[in-house]
Amino acid sequence: MLRLLLPSLLALGAGFSIVVQQVLNTNLRTALNSAAWSGFVSYAVGLACMALLIVALRDPLPSAGVAARIPWWAWSGGVFGALFIGLAIVLVPQLGAAAFIALLVAGQMLASVAFDHFGWMGLAQRPLDGPRLVGIALLVGGVILIRR
Repeated sequence: MLRLLLPSLLALGAGFSIVVQQVLNTNLRTALNSAAWSGFVSYAVGLACMALLIVALRDPLPSAGVAARIPWWAWSGGVFGALFIGLAIVLVPQLGAAAFIALLVAGQMLASVAFDHFGWMGLAQRPLDGPRLVGIALLVGGVILIRR
């Protein structure tokens, strides 16, 4: 249990950072009067931070051979990140931060359970069972309570 404390706290921090990111991006959208430029700035700053991390970790550039062996769909994560950022910039002001994040987590959980159940994209299969169904029902109930 204790060995999971730090990873759990870091995951909570990551969740906190998502809310902060969305509020900052929403404020930037208002200031720039553009959801597209707000998202662009978010990604540009993120790209600069990742470049600094690469330098700090002294991570070598992957070889062309390694890159060629990676499936085409593995390169598309940024598309989904851009979709998330763009939708968040537009929806947080409409729904509020709590409702947006509640719906976001519900969508993540539903997708995660499906990916686990079917073993999509190389994940180990973890069948949908009673406790997971109860967890989904509780999560959906929580979203309904937050949205009301």
